[in-house]
Amino acid sequence: MKTLSIDMRLAGPADAAAVADAHRNAWMHAYSGIIPYRALTKMVERRGESWWRKATRGPATILVAEVAGVVAGYASLGYNRARALPHEGEIYELYLRPEYQGIGLGYQLFHEARRMLKSLGCNGMVVWCLEDSEIAANFFRSNGGLDVVEGMEDFDDVHLKKLGFIWN
Repeated sequence: MKTLSIDMRLAGPADAAAVADAHRNAWMHAYSGIIPYRALTKMVERRGESWWRKATRGPATILVAEVAGVVAGYASLGYNRARALPHEGEIYELYLRPEYQGIGLGYQLFHEARRMLKSLGCNGMVVWCLEDSEIAANFFRSNGGLDVVEGMEDFDDVHLKKLGFIWN
């Protein structure tokens, strides 16, 4: 019998290349056909290894989900950036490589990120996703999120609605 290890841990500078690769794969899969190709490609290219190395030293906390030594996904989190909302914490991003989706790993990463926000003293949290990203919206709804706030996100000349999910 072979045992598969799954670890949720804080990312460090040595994880930058692996997180950049997970980011690229997850974003191209999640947003192809939603965000215009040129804008999506620019966003992904901007966040390469050096960007992620710097991010691991920044104010946001970055968690990685590691499966058998491979960074399968990541979550970034910290204090809520939307000051009009009373929720103190925010999960800025939560993404998995496509081949690791649908097996419960996102659920584990999401709950570890929530636990981390609570350990930082945050009461309540918010997560934003594009309305057209049905998989993400359904994921947050199925994990108890209420989509009670809306906003807009601009990608080149395309304006997309985003939903803010809250947890008290």
